[in-house]
Amino acid sequence: MKILRKIFSILLVGFLLFGCNSGKSWRNASRLSAGIAPDPSVTNEAVIHVYGADTWGWRGLFAIHTWIAAKRTGELSYTVYDVVGWRKYGGQPVMRITLDIPDRYWFGEKPKLIKEHRGKNVDEIIDAVEKAADDYPWKKTYKAFPGPNSNTFTAWIAKHVPELDLDLPFSAIGSGYVN
Repeated sequence: MKILRKIFSILLVGFLLFGCNSGKSWRNASRLSAGIAPDPSVTNEAVIHVYGADTWGWRGLFAIHTWIAAKRTGELSYTVYDVVGWRKYGGQPVMRITLDIPDRYWFGEKPKLIKEHRGKNVDEIIDAVEKAADDYPWKKTYKAFPGPNSNTFTAWIAKHVPELDLDLPFSAIGSGYVN
């Protein structure tokens, strides 16, 4: 009986260590546009999108990473608002606001559009998102669980910008950290 328990334990540990490895490398995973966001060179109206994509590695089986992308009326590029934990290892804040591809694959995982606003009054929503991001209290702090993490950031924005009318899915682990 003891031998069977040892064998079972070894098999279980082996599965946990090796079975959860997707075999993919983040170094060569796609970070290209998924083709979801309207082309800003032909879309004059303001646009705000909230995206979610499966997280990296085995956590992607049950959790997503979320971010916000916006372009004001007449702008020719998108501003991306996001939080990424590994930035802290380079001494950078985990929160970043930068011009970027709005609908990038999240290290090989295709994003899904969670929320979209376009047109009239969207510039005002973007102003509110920018203010909420400036007020975000955990710009340099990251913890995958229970938060603060990328989903905490998106939930913070949603709480402080009710016009966004955003309900994050259950898989946005860390979004409850705000409440």
